[in-house]
Amino acid sequence: MLGLFGGADPKITAEHVAAFQKALDAGRIRNQLLIYQDAPHSFFDRAFTEYARASHDAWTRVLAFIKDG
Repeated sequence: MLGLFGGADPKITAEHVAAFQKALDAGRIRNQLLIYQDAPHSFFDRAFTEYARASHDAWTRVLAFIKDG
């Protein structure tokens, strides 16, 4: 499970991500959850040049995750 979250998303907080990770770990589900601190919800869009660094990192992680599957 790969999860990429915007840290500035008011609907999915760091506490939600931590609880999600705890549940995944309890279920022994391999996971990598990342929070991009200042990025909003749906930051993963190359149209948002302000979040280009987070988007590039997220895309790199998605490709690696698929490759390592």
